[in-house]
Parts: sequence; structure tokens; C-alpha cells
Amino acid sequence: MMTRGSELGRLLWPLSSVLSGVGLLVVGVGLLFSVVGLRAGLANFSGLTLGLVMSAYFAGFVLGTYVGPMIIRRVGHIRTFAAMASVASTMPILHALWIDPWFWGLLRLVTGVCLVGLYIVVESWLNALAPNEHRGKVFAAYMSVNFVALALGQWLILVGDRLGFVPFAMVSVLFSFALLPITLTPVNQPAPVEAPSFSLRTLYLASPLGVAVAFASGLLNGTFYSMGALYAVGVGLSDTGVAAFMAATILGGAIFQWPVGHYSDSHDRRSVLMWVCLGAAALAAVAFVLPALNVGWLVGVGLLYGGLVFTVYGLGVAHVNDVIDSSRLLEFTSGLLLVHGVGAAVGPVLAGGVMDQFGASSLMVFFAGVLVLLALYTLKRMGSAPPVPETAKADYVVMGSGSQAVLQMDPRDTSDASPSAAPAASPPHSL
Repeated sequence: MMTRGSELGRLLWPLSSVLSGVGLLVVGVGLLFSVVGLRAGLANFSGLTLGLVMSAYFAGFVLGTYVGPMIIRRVGHIRTFAAMASVASTMPILHALWIDPWFWGLLRLVTGVCLVGLYIVVESWLNALAPNEHRGKVFAAYMSVNFVALALGQWLILVGDRLGFVPFAMVSVLFSFALLPITLTPVNQPAPVEAPSFSLRTLYLASPLGVAVAFASGLLNGTFYSMGALYAVGVGLSDTGVAAFMAATILGGAIFQWPVGHYSDSHDRRSVLMWVCLGAAALAAVAFVLPALNVGWLVGVGLLYGGLVFTVYGLGVAHVNDVIDSSRLLEFTSGLLLVHGVGAAVGPVLAGGVMDQFGASSLMVFFAGVLVLLALYTLKRMGSAPPVPETAKADYVVMGSGSQAVLQMDPRDTSDASPSAAPAASPPHSL
């Protein structure tokens, strides 16, 4: 009889192959965000124009959560993956051929749709590979790969001519190479993923704070990925400084999530959220005034800021899980993910307008304002309901970007709808 350890060992190679492919894909995504922001700055795009271009990616991401499952049901996972991968690897090259905000906005929209389609397929395959008892470990590994790969992608702006054709070509190459370990891995055919179906009113009634946190964290994170590099250049950082600032902020989010989340497991999670928001707002205020004193210190401030702000979404999801039936976690977290995506689409537009009026450094004022408002709303909600008893709380789980498919690996999910529970007798498919 196969033990759990031997079963996981047997799956280690296919899991590693899929995760390595995901890593290469996310490295390309991280690089493309920074390159588009820097190149748009050189082309004299206004902050509002760049914000609109960048928000198109997140709009495409939200749209893709509905389009992706429809295509998968019609043609299957393999054909969907091949089509989305082909289009996605073409988009970066087209950015370099014609620098126009309308054209770039369309490319970003299509890129968002394609990438969420790829994420749905890959995450479905991870669900099919991961045994139920090891879903938490696979989920944690997947989130770690995402954070590290996004940080690594920032350093590639130092390779070649960062404002020419080279970085766009590198993104295309990374997208293409990412397909190799994934397509050559035999994987059981997963169950089709359904498009999210939820009531915003029901979600809000269940947890008003959870909805507010999801939207605000979308505003913060989507804006950082979209406008962070432009801010760093605008306050005087060198190319190396831009890469270091962006990478440090993202890595801070990876490093601090566990201690902050673990602390919230034994305390009122809303109180932890409030203080995290206030601490991050204070760091954003420091980052606003720091360039006039010593711009080099921004990297350290970014590390601490990212360490706090990237925990906000996870704290919100954990709070929602504390107050709902765990069997409905997938339904509610899918809704929160969409609200987060809408916030990510809105944030760059608002921040771009602020930066047009008050300069690049005002991005940190925007961040501080959102964080203070969320802290005040959290304080208001704390007065409306008592804290959740510690015995009724679920564990905090590191959360990041992804599609609705990855949520089915959340170890807190106790529903029977996880594709990882699909019959193992399905024939393996190797592309």
C-alpha cells in the first residue's frame, strides 16, 4: 500500500515541472509590468494615460475569469492552453513595434485575458496532481514561487537596453520557455473550472469588511505593480535602484506574511489589520518625504512597506473565513478575488491622475490615503461586532494573485468540489 510520503515523492517531478513553468511565466509578467511603465515614461505618457493602459491588464484579468472557463468547456484544457500561450507570447513583441497608448491598452487587455486563462489551466493541473492531504503544501509552494518570480523579474530590466526592443523580446522568450516544462509533463485531465458565480450583496452582508479589504488591497497592489517603477524613476532612483526597490517590496510581502498572519491567528484579526494598515500608511508617508533626504533608503522602506501591505488581502480573506461556514469558502473567496481584481483595475487610473497633478512622489500619498481609510473603516467595523472567538478561527494562509482555480487548493476549503478529488483513473495527457 502506497504511503503518503511515497505518493508525494512520486508526484514531486510533475509538480516541480509545473511550478518551474509557472515561475518562468511569472518572471515574464513581473518584467513586463516594469518595462511597460518605464517605456511609457520615456514616451511621455501622462500618469492618467499610463494608469488606463495598466488597468486594462487587470480588466482583462477579470474578464478572463469568465471567458477562460467558457473556452475550456468548449475545446478542453489542452487546446485552451495552446491558444492562450501562443497569443500571450506574441503580445510583448507587439508592444515594441508600435508605441501608442490605445494600442498598448488593447494589448494589455488581451494579455490579461490570456494569462488568467493560462493560470486557470495550470492551477487546474496542480489541483489534479496534488493529493487532498497535501493541498496546503502545494498551495504554499505555488504562492512562494509567485512572489519570488515576481521579484526576480524586476532585475531583468538591467539586462540589455531597458528602453528598446530587448526587454520585450525577453518577456516573449520567457513566456515561450515557460511552456516547455508544463507541456511535457503528463497530467490527469482535471475537472472543468466553473466561472465565478456569486452575489455581491450576499458577500457584503456576510462580511462588509472582507469586501472593503479586497477592493482596497486591489487598489494598493494593482497600483504598485503598474506605477511603482515610474514612481522609483521619478524620485531619482537609478536603474539598479528601481529594480532593487521593486524586488525588495515584493520580497517583503513574501517574508512578512507568515509572522503577521500567524500573529493574527491568536488575536483579533480586525485589530491586526487596522495596525497593519496604519503601519503601512506611516511607511508610505516616510517614502513620500525620504527622496529629498536620502533616496537610497527607499529600498529598505519598500521592504517593510511590502511586508505589511501584501498581508492585507490575506488578512481580509482569513477574516471572512472566520465568520462564514468553511464549506462556502470557495464561493466567497472567488467573489473576493473578483472584487480584488476590480480594485486593481481602478487603482492605476486614480493614482495616475494624482501623479499628474502632484508629481511621482504623490503615489505614496495615494497609498497612505487608501490605507488610512481602510484602517478607519476597520475600526468602525470593530465597534459593530465582537471579535471572533479564537476557537472558531481558521489558520491564516498566505494569499496572492491567481485565478479561481487555485483557491480550490486552499487547505481551509472543506467542500467536496475540489478538482483534486477528481478520479485518478482519468487518462494522463501530455501536450
